[in-house]
Amino acid sequence: MKKAVLVLSGGLDSLCLGAHLAKKYDLYGITFSYGQRASKELEAAKKVGKTLHLKEHKIIPLDFMKSLYGTSNVLTSSKRALPSKFEYSIVVPIRNAIFVTIATAWAFSLKASLVAYGAHTDDTKYPDCRPIFAKKLESALNQGEIDGINLGIRNKIQIWSPYSTGISKSTLIKSGYEKFGGKIFQTWSCYANAKHHCGKCESCNNRKSAFVQAKIKDKTKYLVSGF
Repeated sequence: MKKAVLVLSGGLDSLCLGAHLAKKYDLYGITFSYGQRASKELEAAKKVGKTLHLKEHKIIPLDFMKSLYGTSNVLTSSKRALPSKFEYSIVVPIRNAIFVTIATAWAFSLKASLVAYGAHTDDTKYPDCRPIFAKKLESALNQGEIDGINLGIRNKIQIWSPYSTGISKSTLIKSGYEKFGGKIFQTWSCYANAKHHCGKCESCNNRKSAFVQAKIKDKTKYLVSGF
C-alpha cells in the first residue's frame, strides 16, 4: 500500500483520522512536543500510535517553541486562563505549518504520498486548518523538492485533512468508533493537564458536543460534566 504520514496529537481527531485512512495506507505517525501545557497529550499519542499499529512513530522535541510563543496563546502559556469557548488566544501561530512541514520532510524521505492532519469542518475559526491553507502549503513544499520529484527520487506529496473533503468532527468520530470502539476514550483533548479532562475548556466542550452529535455515549471522565 501507499504510505501516509499522520500528524498525531493524541487527541480524538488524530485517532479517528488514522481509522479513516487505515484501509488505503500504511501509516507512519509523528507527534510534536512543543511546550504545550497539556503534556498528557504526549502520553495519549503513544496509545494512539499503538492502537493504529503504526509502521513507525516519531516524537519530535520542539520545546524551544514555547519560548518563541511567549504569552501569545493559552496553549503554551500557563499564565493565561483557558477559555470555555473560542477566543483567538487559543490559536497557536502557524503551528500546523510547522508540524506539516516537518512531517512532509519525513514523508519525502519515506517516499510517502500523503501527509494528513486532523482538521475538520468544525475548525473554521482556525486559519491553519482551512483547506486553502493546506493546498498552498502543499504547493510550496512540493516546489521545494520539485527536482527530486521530477527525477522520480521523491513522490509528490498531497497534504490532506478531513476538512478538505467536508468531514465534520462528529462524522470523523463515527469512523473511529466503528473501528476501535471504546479505545477512542483513551485519547486526550483537554487543554489543561489534570488527571482527567477538565470539562470546562473549549476543547472539552467541543469533544462533548461531537459525541452528542454523533449519538455516541461519551465515556470520557470529566472533572466538570455538562456544558
